[in-house]
Amino acid sequence: MEQYEPDRLSPAQVAAMRRSFRNGRAALSRRSLLRASAGGALAVGGLGALSGCGIPAAGKTQGGVSAEDHSAKEKTINFSNWTEYMDVDDSGKHHPTLDAFTKRTGISVKYTEDINDNVEFFGKIKPQLAAGQDTGRDLIVVTDWLAARLIRFGWVQKLNASNLPHAYANLSAQFRSPDWDPGRAYSYPWQGISTVVAFNKKALDGIEVKSVSDLLDNPKLKGRVGFLSEMRDSMGMTLLDMGKDPEKFTDDDFDAAIARLQKAVDKGQIRRFTGNDYTSDLTKGDLAACVAWAGDIVQLKADSPDVDFIIPDSGYLTSTDNMLVPNKARHKTNAERLMDYYYEPGPAAQLAAYINYVCPVDGVKDELAKIDKSAADNPLILPDKAMAAKSHAFRSLTQKEETAYEEKFAKLTGA
Repeated sequence: MEQYEPDRLSPAQVAAMRRSFRNGRAALSRRSLLRASAGGALAVGGLGALSGCGIPAAGKTQGGVSAEDHSAKEKTINFSNWTEYMDVDDSGKHHPTLDAFTKRTGISVKYTEDINDNVEFFGKIKPQLAAGQDTGRDLIVVTDWLAARLIRFGWVQKLNASNLPHAYANLSAQFRSPDWDPGRAYSYPWQGISTVVAFNKKALDGIEVKSVSDLLDNPKLKGRVGFLSEMRDSMGMTLLDMGKDPEKFTDDDFDAAIARLQKAVDKGQIRRFTGNDYTSDLTKGDLAACVAWAGDIVQLKADSPDVDFIIPDSGYLTSTDNMLVPNKARHKTNAERLMDYYYEPGPAAQLAAYINYVCPVDGVKDELAKIDKSAADNPLILPDKAMAAKSHAFRSLTQKEETAYEEKFAKLTGA
């Protein structure tokens, strides 16, 4: 088990966090947009408020600690999730899939939208988890880098596979075995987040874009190309374009990718590194093409006929927001039943139709088509086998790597 220590952030990591809060994933609230990763820079803490002063190291507490499970007698679940990340009825007061779960099982769900970004939420639950105490939550949803950290600290419980038959059977192959949770022993994806190449057809005016190399090298696009200010997204897509696997790259590979982007910066090819604010530039045509988040593009395509996307032959980046059961949760079995419920095709389709993220559940196409045929046919929501095969995750980083990589990326972007 990895020791928890209240690490100090490097200036580059602080800058990464501020970028994300200002205009990256952490700044977003619309259900069509993407969740905070803070560039992954803050998996070990936040600013001073998150430094964990006086909190014991994880090594001083027992990992994977369960409380007595009260699920049989207490028919309830305390579920913490992101804002705008659940289906809502027309009144805005009810969640149809949660209501259906309660009607079927008799288990009531206290659903709380108290996660605005990973770093802030980590600060909320860290004191209790580090001290071996109940957080008051049975189920939480956090992005993969934070899920990895919680698992390594021993702060979440191993799941009981017998309570998760639908999840085990229906989890899409591309999400089955991340390096931070092989075989999904501790987590299941809530939704997937994809990074692709987007473009404005009118702004391209016949220029062909098929790869990240086209963005970096075509002189006709000089000054009209955008990359993301989130390190993993821009570096991962560049590594793929260079024939490197983001799940296995070396320090030398990372440095070569930095040099590749630096060359494009120096010659004025890249207009700027952006958070979510690229959406306006792309719609207006100020950006002809850019590295983009798929959740944005689903909405932009619906609003603008000129916006579209491609999946490079080299592949694309995928991350996930994940369901986990914290240590000392009182209702673990109930939480597992709810997790499994969202891997049934019906509920999964209802959720996907509302929030438009990548659905991690196989076998939902027919159910989704009954609700929204365009969503069922959208590969940004239901990747086909060919697209799923091109999916890659950015590998887990050590704290040393995290600090070094963020510093190099910050220098590149001028952050």
